[in-house]
Formats: sequence, C-alpha cells, structure tokens
Amino acid sequence: MSDKPVLPCTAVLRHVTDVHCHPTDSPLVLTDDELHRLEITICPMATRIADQSQVRDLARAHPKNVVPCFGHHPWFSHHISVDGRTAKEAHYRQLFSPKAEQEEIFERLLALLPEPTPLEQILSTLRNDLQTFPNAMLGEVGIDRTFRVAMDYFANPRQLTPFTIPLEHQLTVLEAQIDLAVELGRNISLHSVKTQQVTMELINRMAKKHGERWTNISLDMHSCGLSPQTWLQLEKAHPNVFLSLSTAINGRSPNLKKLIATCAPERILVESDLDDIRLCTERTWAMVLIIAEVKGWAVEKEWADDVPISDSGVVRRLEGNWKGFQRGRHKHAVKQNRAARKADEDFHSEGSEE
Repeated sequence: MSDKPVLPCTAVLRHVTDVHCHPTDSPLVLTDDELHRLEITICPMATRIADQSQVRDLARAHPKNVVPCFGHHPWFSHHISVDGRTAKEAHYRQLFSPKAEQEEIFERLLALLPEPTPLEQILSTLRNDLQTFPNAMLGEVGIDRTFRVAMDYFANPRQLTPFTIPLEHQLTVLEAQIDLAVELGRNISLHSVKTQQVTMELINRMAKKHGERWTNISLDMHSCGLSPQTWLQLEKAHPNVFLSLSTAINGRSPNLKKLIATCAPERILVESDLDDIRLCTERTWAMVLIIAEVKGWAVEKEWADDVPISDSGVVRRLEGNWKGFQRGRHKHAVKQNRAARKADEDFHSEGSEE
C-alpha cells in the first residue's frame, strides 16, 4: 500500500469523493492554497468540541469541494455529561471507576481533563451546525471497544491510561446524535471498532425505532472492519447502509479483497481517513484502483459525459454510489438474493467474530 499511484487527469478526479478524512486534525497548517488545488471532493470530519468550528470554517471557505461533517467521536465521548448535573470529578470517577491502585493515575488525568459538557448543549450546537449547512452529515460518531484514554491525546508519544469509556456511555451519546440526524434527514459516518454484534444490534434498533425515516437517510460504515459474512447480513437487512474503505485502515486487513468482492457494487464508497490534505487524493485514488481490480471495472483515463451504463468505469460507478448515498430514500428489496441468503445462513452457523 506504500506505492504511490499514478493519478488520472483533473477531469476524472473531479468525480472522486473522499467520504471520510480529518484535515482539521493535521499538525501542519492547512492553507487555502492546498484546498484550492484539491481536485477531489472531501468530507472532513469533526470529532470533538474544539474542532466543530474548524470544520465549519473549512466548509464556508470552500463550499464547492467540502461536505462538512459534524459530530462527536467515541474517543472523546467522556467529555460529555449525560445528565448535565454531575460535578467534574464525580462524572469522570463514575465513568472510569478507578481501582485503589489506579487512584494516582486518575488524579493526574483528572487535572488535565476538561469540565464535562452537558449532552443537551452538545446536541443544541450540533443541531445548529447541521441546519446551517444543508449538505452536512453527522460524523464522525460511533462506538469503540479498544480505545484507552490518554493523558494527553495530542502528545507524541501518547501516554495511555488504563481507563476506557463504558460502551453504555458511548451508546447513549451516539444514539442521541443519531436521533437528531434522523430528525433532520442527515446521513451518518459511523466508527465501529471491535463491536460487530453491538453495531448490528444498534442498526437494527434504529431501523425499528425510526421506521421509514431511518431508510430516508444513509449510513456509512467508515473504514468498514466487519467480516464479509457480517457485512452481507447487514447489507441484506438494511438498504441504507454503505461501506467505505481506506488504505490507511483496510489496507492492513487480509479480508479487504474478499470484503470488496462480497459487497454489492452499488454500496461501495472510498475514503482516505487521513489528516494530511496533501495525501488525501492519492490515498483515495489508491483505493479506487483496488476496487476496480477486484470488481473487474475499467479505470477511466479521461472523462466523457455521455457513456452507456454498461460501459461505466470505476469512477463513474463510485460517483453514482456517492450520489445515491447523498440522495437517501432507500427501499427494501422485494426479493432476497440467493447468495446473500446462503451467506446469512453461514454467518449464523459459524457465529459472530466476537
């Protein structure tokens, strides 16, 4: 994955969308010149209280090729107070439940942590941002079973503590954000790490809770790490769920090509998941080439407006997927694909990876 791909002409790149990246997290200064020279569309993700305004400013300055995404990542969900009334120490002590031998570490961490922000306040700001930008998405949001809280997340190297954020708290913060996205009809970019079964249950619960309003929006499984068997089950049950892939995360997985081959051609998206805007184009393009190879799709060397559907190359297909993702209003298939049904049976007979 380290080979630098040869990029196509600008006319082709203009039809490519990096559906998940983090330019506002870059330690480098993000300049207007770099954004003006960007030939693809990007979806920059907010993750915490401090960077919502940065994504906001980026979208205002570059509306033509920036789709802003506002939300609160599970790694920072401990900064949010669910009841809004608990004092700082009591809030963090309740979340982390430090043991006697961890008390010193907890006290050091507590001094560095911010005052918790009430969830109600988080949702109010999020609502305002989503309403201000009609094309905005909810993201990056999600759940993560492996993350450990650092003394200073932005330190290099990070000093990790033994503390994790309870899944129950993550889910409370996540579901409140999802409910708002459904209410406003906004698509979602979802982070899910080592939580296959919990994620499946969450999506099933949201579909049951919101009904048609749920299928009116789209959900992207960002840098999808689900097994091919689990993905097939999810794809079959939920017509509004897409997967996006990155070389940064999925490039390390031995299941990458099998996952691409398994996924329905109209459900695949591409991303870089990078914070360096200078690398977003080439890394997104690298994943475009991998998908083209696995799916047997041609790679466009130039762009023509009038091309028969049967002659569509990988860029045109992925652009169609992105437009379908943005459009939403998905319908359940009337008939179940035989291969998908067989995969579902295999999944249940083998059991979840968790």
